[in-house]
Amino acid sequence: MSRVLVVHASRTGHTEKIAELIGEGLRMEGVDVTLEPAAKITKEEDLQGYDGYVFGSATYHGDMMQPMKTMLFLADKAGLAGKVGGSFGAFGWSGEAHERIFNTMLHVLNMNMVSDSLRLKSSALEGGRQMAQEYGRQVARKLKG
Repeated sequence: MSRVLVVHASRTGHTEKIAELIGEGLRMEGVDVTLEPAAKITKEEDLQGYDGYVFGSATYHGDMMQPMKTMLFLADKAGLAGKVGGSFGAFGWSGEAHERIFNTMLHVLNMNMVSDSLRLKSSALEGGRQMAQEYGRQVARKLKG
């Protein structure tokens, strides 16, 4: 069974809820999922042992939250090149974080990314739940090849 780590940095709970829904989508496809707040990833070893990774952060003042930035620096040292990846983010009035995370995973970490990142204002909005679950399923399908 494939294992995926979903890491989130959430300020108001919206990004965490999206992470949970992505996890549901992964589980629907038979993937073992671990959900963690970015602040709990404190060493490179915390990122080891997974087949895929999905990282997400709320956009706060036009950027990803600091715990996600810190975690991405650890990820750069963790040898994730070639691993399947995806990114997501919630936002209020702007939404740059998900794309910055995606580009870091693709161009710095050299990961095997799904086609695009997931950008949701909130999972509570119409279609948000299904979009987040489908994103998880998309990551699972990429893992299966």
